[in-house]
Amino acid sequence: MIVSIQRIVSDKELLELSDTLAKQVGTYRSKGVLIDVATLGVIDSFSARTLRNIAQTLKLRGAETVIIGIQPEVAFAMVQLGLRLDNVKTALNLEEGLRLFKTLEVKEFHGG
Repeated sequence: MIVSIQRIVSDKELLELSDTLAKQVGTYRSKGVLIDVATLGVIDSFSARTLRNIAQTLKLRGAETVIIGIQPEVAFAMVQLGLRLDNVKTALNLEEGLRLFKTLEVKEFHGG
């Protein structure tokens, strides 16, 4: 499953995304989820924590998660602020994310 966050979302929308993804992973039996954050110019502490929680929730539902497209300035700011995505896989772009799934042995990837 591919999820692209196209704009800065509110905390409420991010929590709704979390719930939706957890349900869709079960519905579609997804083994992998790519979350594209390339258009985000900021990832604050709540967003970082929520993305980490999404990845952990989806792991418990049987899906690997890879966050793709973190912009260089966003990554730099996250490091400066001490924001971490502990144990969450990240990749530069969609191609790298798909390649990472292969190394994680995600055999059934369904684009969505």
